[in-house]
Amino acid sequence: MEVDRLLNTRHENEKIVLGLLSSVENDGARSQRRIAAELGIALGLVNAYLKRCIKKGLVKVGDAPARRYAYYLTPQGFAEKSRLTVQYLSDSFSFFRLAKNDCARVLGQAKAKGFSRVVLAGQSDLAEVAILCAVEAGVVIVALVDPACELACFVGVNVFRSYDEVKDAFDAVIVTDVTHAAASYDAAVAVYGAERVLAAGLLGLRESGEATESAP
Repeated sequence: MEVDRLLNTRHENEKIVLGLLSSVENDGARSQRRIAAELGIALGLVNAYLKRCIKKGLVKVGDAPARRYAYYLTPQGFAEKSRLTVQYLSDSFSFFRLAKNDCARVLGQAKAKGFSRVVLAGQSDLAEVAILCAVEAGVVIVALVDPACELACFVGVNVFRSYDEVKDAFDAVIVTDVTHAAASYDAAVAVYGAERVLAAGLLGLRESGEATESAP
């Protein structure tokens, strides 16, 4: 189904490749460590994707000062970057439409239950859409909780590593973690109970927090 297609591994792989090709185009002499920090992925993953791009003929390697390598996009690499850019924008617009409708639904559900002040669990594109939709829904996003997020603020919302750090009162938790949705859901339920934890439908969670299986 469309939701699954937007969130599957292929989409994430293409997003990383696009980021890598864009980084190489902007400055092929930058270190793999810097590229990893820029893309927000592990250094080993950058190395693996670079090797894959070189093997596919998208990137070539040259010498650089200080015993380092310089990376260059090949004509095939430029063409692939253009294709992935168009695909990414198309997927992004599709995702935004789906996410906006889904966030409006779950925020409306929260409001109907009397939950006017909520905390989001998980920093993601989905969380960003939820924050944007909250004003229209009449719901206040008190904070965003994500143990792995290093930001202090995300789209105007304060970010904390744990629920214990959130000092302002809130009524419920809405799960917006697209990477570890089930774990985030179960962690919130363990603290606040299932009645006070909601999840965006895009995440494909059952009430238990178990992810639903996608259709073949």
